Formats: sequence, structure tokens, C-alpha cells
Amino acid sequence: MFGIGEVFVLMMMGIGGVLSLLGFAFWIWMIIDCATNEPSHGNDKLIWLIVILLANFVGAAIYFFVRRPQRLRQYSKG
Repeated sequence: MFGIGEVFVLMMMGIGGVLSLLGFAFWIWMIIDCATNEPSHGNDKLIWLIVILLANFVGAAIYFFVRRPQRLRQYSKG
């Protein structure tokens, strides 16, 4: 039988695994979003892709909260 400590460790590992998978999916989503939707004026697309790729989840979060809303406002139809 598992003790309380072992159950706690297994639960934390499971939660950590799920959070890691969600972070990885978010990172891939931001790479795809930037590569397909960012306009190719100047080097903006390349710079954002490098930031997202090298800074991993943090770079993806910066892109999501800083650049993506600007792009949606600037280039949205309507």
C-alpha cells in the first residue's frame, strides 16, 4: 500500500506532468500563430519567432499578452 507521502508525490508528479503538457501545447500554438499570422513587414516575424523559440513558455506568454493583441487590433477586419 502507498503511504500519504507517496500518494502526495505521485499527485504532484501528475499535476506537474499535466502543466508541462499544457505549457508545451501553448508554446507550439504561439509558434504556429506567429509563423502563420504575423505580417512579414521588416524582421518582426523573425524576431518574434526567435523570442518564442529561445525563451520557451516565457517568450510565448510575452508574445500572447504583448504582441498578439496589438496585431489583432491592427490587422483585424471590421
